[in-house]
Amino acid sequence: MNAHRHRATARNLVLVLMAGATLAACATSQPRLASRLPDATAGQAPSGAGGRYKVGAPYQVSGIWYVPHEDPNYNATGTASWYGNDFHMKPTANGETFDMNMVSAAHPTLPLPSIVEVTNLDNGKTLQVRVNDRGPFVGGRVIDLSHEAARQLGYDRKGLANVRVKYVGPAQLGGPNTGLRYASTAAPAPAYASPNYVPPAYAAPLPAYAPPAPVSVASAGLPPITGAAISSTQIAPVSSATPVYSSAPRAIPANAYRIQAGAFSDRSNAQRVADQLASAGQATIEPMQRADGVTLYRVVLQSGADEGEAWGLRDKVASYGFAEARVLRPF
Repeated sequence: MNAHRHRATARNLVLVLMAGATLAACATSQPRLASRLPDATAGQAPSGAGGRYKVGAPYQVSGIWYVPHEDPNYNATGTASWYGNDFHMKPTANGETFDMNMVSAAHPTLPLPSIVEVTNLDNGKTLQVRVNDRGPFVGGRVIDLSHEAARQLGYDRKGLANVRVKYVGPAQLGGPNTGLRYASTAAPAPAYASPNYVPPAYAAPLPAYAPPAPVSVASAGLPPITGAAISSTQIAPVSSATPVYSSAPRAIPANAYRIQAGAFSDRSNAQRVADQLASAGQATIEPMQRADGVTLYRVVLQSGADEGEAWGLRDKVASYGFAEARVLRPF
């Protein structure tokens, strides 16, 4: 009978210990998606490597038309969502690489890349993010943030947030080699640096140089050389009025397009812009007078007669930070 009581007591003790372990496990909170979402370094923005400035043509998604355009006064409120694993390390709409652990965003119409200020109206948190992708296209949402940006704004677990989005300005483009690492190109150590180096044996030195004896030309009795002996052909004189080109000058067609990078009230500012755009093309400064008598100095780059080429040059000028650059049609 005592043995039966001991077995019952031991069984009850095991049940009590198992129940306590279960309660302890239930009391320990586990973050959602903790195994899917690696830790990210807060505050980092994409480098912009591989990206290009892009406004883009109108496009249609699920029967809705979107018209990308420059909108420096953009200020909108609405719903924000976030995206992550499904697009992680894939190309964005302007050629950059999406990293869900970086602070970036997608917008349906703003120029790429842009900087916008996003304010979470539910908690008051504000963050500036780089817009380098297109979206969202669900339920009239105004912006789609990366997981890291949503985390910093405090709605990554909730999924959606009421936000205000304000355009700040164009984002800087990363160079073509941004983020690349190179193998070492250090020259190998010279042979004489080795402890086993043996200098080569040198041959006997050559005898000293002795110049030949001078020869008197007058003693040879050579006849004088006349102009007739050189050539009987007369050489026409070169007219100083005829210009000589190292290469043929480029003719500018009358129907050529031009690109206006900007207009400035201060000529020195216009000159600085023209110098900055020297690698994009030949920039000139054209004074123009407004109706109110104010003189503006606009910076203009010459393009060709092809409109597509002109728009390509316009995008190149915009990539230098002049998002308001525009194409001027022929006169």
